[in-house]
Amino acid sequence: MQFLVRFVADWLMIPVVLVSLYALVWRVPNRLRYARYCCILMAGATAYTLAKVAGLLWQPEQLRPFELIGAEPGAAYLNNPGFPSDHALFTMFLALAVWYGTRNRRLGITLVVLAAVISVGRVAALVHTPLDVAGGVIIACVGSLWYGVDKIMNRSSKIRKNVVK
Repeated sequence: MQFLVRFVADWLMIPVVLVSLYALVWRVPNRLRYARYCCILMAGATAYTLAKVAGLLWQPEQLRPFELIGAEPGAAYLNNPGFPSDHALFTMFLALAVWYGTRNRRLGITLVVLAAVISVGRVAALVHTPLDVAGGVIIACVGSLWYGVDKIMNRSSKIRKNVVK
């Protein structure tokens, strides 16, 4: 059981990152790459900055769950209180970036499910609380608001082109 928890909490990140890289490099339409990459970059920077600010301003617990109960951690972790979960933040960010960049619903949903599995694995490994994981997911979703900005910008540029004609 410990092997399964460690695999899900740590090693499942590798296929998520590789699939995301493949999708973002080879599945984003050429004519839309620059605009989509810019929004993905801004979403990632926003989510990362928000996560660091949130972690500095508020930590619900000073100890991780395994430390509270005196057990060994079931997965790798950084020596910090753990809010928000970097694993949850990064995997959800990648899932949303792939969905936005490729518009491939099946691939996006698959990556969201894998992000959820990794998040549950982090809680099962006792390195995060459910609140830590939820914080990471919510912050990744807030960062993805840039994708809506791109939609608004595309609509306004289409309107301007129609008005000019």
